[in-house]
Amino acid sequence: MERAEKHEFVTSLNDELADTGVVVVAHYAGLSVAQMTALRASVREAGGSVKVAKNRLVKLALKGTDLEHISDLFQGPTVLVYSEDPVAAPKAAVDFAKANDQFAILGGALGTTNLNPDGVKSLATMPSLDELRAKLVGMIQTPASRIAQVVNAPAGQLARVFNAYATKDEAA
Repeated sequence: MERAEKHEFVTSLNDELADTGVVVVAHYAGLSVAQMTALRASVREAGGSVKVAKNRLVKLALKGTDLEHISDLFQGPTVLVYSEDPVAAPKAAVDFAKANDQFAILGGALGTTNLNPDGVKSLATMPSLDELRAKLVGMIQTPASRIAQVVNAPAGQLARVFNAYATKDEAA
């Protein structure tokens, strides 16, 4: 890469990282091309991105962002997994790490908060934003349907009583 290309790469990575909700940093040494392709596909499907770059360029790109405090994680062959959704990238990275021993999660950041590997794993177990929205809608709908059942119950009971009297009169 020429100097101008490096500057352009650092600028674009800085812009991308400034808009992310969470970043996971991991070692990827020993992964095959097929495994890296599978990682990229699973992270893209979850709504995130994967970036492999020189550590020095990533450290330059982190300057001026809320993620500058994770610069010390960039030693050796590292990969960035990031997304706007605070659960998507950690979930995809942890799932991939379970299937591939060579993929070692070093840590990450959620905004200005440092995450150690256990923090990334615990973040991965949380429900996504869409799942939380679905649960909230379900919780809101449940009382409304119960109210409708309670309101309709007396009318149904009256109808059953009238039906019982009618069948009793017919039988007699």
